[in-house]
Amino acid sequence: MTQLRERMLGDLRLRNFADTSIDSYIRAVRQYANFFGRSPSQLTADDLRKYLLYLREEKKVAQGTYNQALAALRFLYRVTLEQPEVVENVCFSKGEKKLPVVLSTEEVKRFFESLGSLKHRAILMTAYGAGLRVTETVSLRVEDIDSERMQIRVREGKGKKDRMVLLPKLLLEVLREYWKAAKPDEFLFPGRGKCGHISRVVVWMACKRAMHKAGIRKNISPHTFRHCFATHLLDNGTDLRTIQSLLGHRSLKTTATYTHVSQTQMLKTVSPLDQLSEPRKHEND
Repeated sequence: MTQLRERMLGDLRLRNFADTSIDSYIRAVRQYANFFGRSPSQLTADDLRKYLLYLREEKKVAQGTYNQALAALRFLYRVTLEQPEVVENVCFSKGEKKLPVVLSTEEVKRFFESLGSLKHRAILMTAYGAGLRVTETVSLRVEDIDSERMQIRVREGKGKKDRMVLLPKLLLEVLREYWKAAKPDEFLFPGRGKCGHISRVVVWMACKRAMHKAGIRKNISPHTFRHCFATHLLDNGTDLRTIQSLLGHRSLKTTATYTHVSQTQMLKTVSPLDQLSEPRKHEND
């Protein structure tokens, strides 16, 4: 481990960054250093600009990937290296805001029926039934399932915050069936050899296989079921504040994205074109 990497790791941990964020920040800085073959401490603002242009124009990375790399480099220069002038004139990319992909309830049902593995079905039903991120789902421990209060405890979600979420009756039944078959000890969904938890990549691959088997043409991932959870709650009349709390969103603005994909909300809205066909009221009526 290089001295700079060790210092940055310490700075990230002192600021309570999540393990997944730490991994992505360290990886982004390593790729930056490898691009030039030199330590970032020896590079200038012009070098940084050259690298960012490479990411955008040659490598053509996604907007989120670009912004994540820039966030890591800003942290490196502002905090660890104490050279804020290097990143003073760079800003995050503002691109198109895409709406989340959402399945209908029939598509969700068909998807779960296509999962041959009880373990994979339990994992993805947990993501949908409780609205969890895939990292939160695979990190669940056996004791996090509170069947008496019908709640699931999420430990250190995004922002290192704990929260309590729903434990639907149907999900509890599936989890009990899975527990009897697998007998998990520490992690609810252990990896191979029961050492640590199952990999997110394994869950992603299981999701893709079930997607094709179910004949779903939408491009979905395990995170899609978190979007489905929020949208279907909104369709059923749940208020945004409650959904915000269940999802663990800091801002209500983030949660409000689901109003754009809610079928019920859309059907309740009357187009002004339809109003032209309504009978006009006369003043004397």
